Order: sequence, then structure tokens, then C-alpha cells
Amino acid sequence: MRQLVIGLISFLISFSLFGDVAKSSSKPTNSNIQLAILLDTSNSMDGLIDQAKTQLWKIVNEMSRSKCNGRKTNLSVALYEYGNDGLSAMEGYVRLITPFTNDLDKISEELFSLRTNGGSEYCGTVIYEALRDLNWNKDDNNYKVIFIAGNEPFNQGEKDFKDACKSARNKDIIVNTIFCGNYNEGVQTFWKQGADLTDGKYLNIDSDCNIVHIITPYDDRLILLGQKLNSTYIAYGYEGEALKQRQAEQDENAGKLAPSVLTERTITKGSGQYKNESWDLVDAEAEGVNVEDIPKDQLPKEMQNMTKEERKEYVDQKAKERENIQKEINKLDQQRRDYIANQSAENNQDNTLDAAMLKIIREQASNKNFEFE
Repeated sequence: MRQLVIGLISFLISFSLFGDVAKSSSKPTNSNIQLAILLDTSNSMDGLIDQAKTQLWKIVNEMSRSKCNGRKTNLSVALYEYGNDGLSAMEGYVRLITPFTNDLDKISEELFSLRTNGGSEYCGTVIYEALRDLNWNKDDNNYKVIFIAGNEPFNQGEKDFKDACKSARNKDIIVNTIFCGNYNEGVQTFWKQGADLTDGKYLNIDSDCNIVHIITPYDDRLILLGQKLNSTYIAYGYEGEALKQRQAEQDENAGKLAPSVLTERTITKGSGQYKNESWDLVDAEAEGVNVEDIPKDQLPKEMQNMTKEERKEYVDQKAKERENIQKEINKLDQQRRDYIANQSAENNQDNTLDAAMLKIIREQASNKNFEFE
């Protein structure tokens, strides 16, 4: 199937001091959205993967503008693939790609590495795995949701989808289903029933829909600001340089898809959802890491011969530069959104998955006191 769409992305995983993602130790709050995306990567889903890459940053940006009780929302995203014959048959052709994480570059990297193959799509199995393995918040005030997309009957596999969906409902987790094909066919193959069991939403998507990328007068400046923003990141730790290189690689990947995709990624980097405390000293210091405590050999070369005072001053300087760049990005973002809103009548794409997902998320999260701009 060609040209589908999905989005995703990320938050609330604690990081070890020098780079590896650890299990979250954060206390639950009522300003969290936990979003698990379950992607069918069978042979017919090439368009799904392509659109996931395209729409990632747009979804994140919409979520970053939400609030709950006056506080910014923490968006965390987990990513699964299923239905790929290259996966283990013993595991039901299901793979957890990443648990809930705020490492957006990691998610982008994983999306670009996905390949489709074969097809044994067990929806009940992948939902069961997501319920069992992910660190779901137990606070009922949080919005916890699964989006599963595919194009084969929902009732395949050993795990009964009805039991999996009922279990999700018992945990206050909503399951929204997206059938890649004709609406009535999705109803007949149990995709709607799966959503109904959790008070979720069922929708179908036009898999042949070509995404319209609206060019705005603000894109070129935003892209330049994104490049300038990269210079404010100070890589540290044993993996710091490699992860900073990954940041540049994901910029390049986004730009290859379309200029507007790179623009959306730049806007993400200007928001509070894009954090890299595991390898960037500016974000690490903002999260309470003391720069003076980092061993000399884990600092970038330009900082190793600095005094402690000079190191602190250098990090603070980069933080100030970043803040100023992000302010300009956010200002241009608002102007860009106003411009796109004026073009929406001519380029209406309500049948794309990102539009459908965002509409559902806003509706369901509003019941948990979340507000969206």
C-alpha cells in the first residue's frame, strides 16, 4: 500500500549521566500523554513507513503545544512493528522498537531503518505485548493511548484481540484503530470492534493519498535557524560525538523527504519536547547535572583545558544562544501556522492519518483536562 501516514513521538524516560536510556523514575503527574504506535511492516505497508518518516515532526509539534491544568504536556511515545516475516515467529512477528522515550532523534533513526517484509499480522498479539512490556503510567488523569495501523483482519493470531482490548480498557488505555483500506472492509474485518471495546475510535485512511507539502515564506529562515541551533549543542560522554552526529544525520534525512519536513523538525528542536540531556551539556545542566562533576576525558576537546569557572561560563553562553534562537523559531512557527491555515481550504487533507490522529487525540485528551492551541 502506498502513501499512508502515521505519526509518533516521545517523553519521560530518565537518562543515566553519560548517555544510556534508563527506566523512568519520574513521579506520575496529570500532564502526561503516553502514545504507543503499532506499525504494520508487512510488504504492503511501504507507504505507511514513508509517511511515518514524513509526519513524525508535525505530530510532535502539535503535541508540544498542549497543556494540562496550565502546565506543558509531557509527550512520551513508544514504537512497535508487527507483521514482518523477518521478525521472530516465536514472538508473534512483533518487535518493540523503542519504549517510551524523549529521544526524538532515536525514533527518527529507527523509522528510517525500518524495512517491510512478508506478512503475518497479529493485532491482538502486538496490543498484548504493548500492554505487558511498556511502562504505562498508573495515574488515571493521564491520557494513555494506542494507535494501531494495518490492512489485514484484526482477529488473526493466537492472542484474542477482544481479550487484549478489554485488558487495555481495564487499564484506562484507549485503543484507536486505523484500517488501511475501504471503511466497510475494516468494519467487516473487526477493526471497528477492536476500537469499540476500549471506547476508542475506528478510522480508515486513503492509502493512495499524496501528502501536500505547503511551502511558506518562513521555511528557509527556519531551516537556517535549525542549522544554527546545532552549534549550541555540546557533546559529552563516551557517546556524545556519535549522538551529535546522529542529530545532523536526522536533519539530513528530514531534508531529503521535503523542505517542509525539515522545517517541522526545526520547529520541534525549538520546543520543549526536544531534549538531549544524555549527551548535550546544555540540556544536562538544565536537568540538574553539575558540569564540574563530569570527568575531563568525557568533555569535548574545546573544554578539557578550561577551568571549572570557564566551563560553566561556556555552557551558560551556549544555553543563552540556544534560548534566543528558539525564541525566533517559535515566533516564525506561529507566523508559518497562520500562513498554512489560510491555505488549508485549497489543500484540505482530512483523509490523511496525521489529521485524523490529531483530531482524535484532541477529542480524547480533552476529557482528561488537556487543552490544545
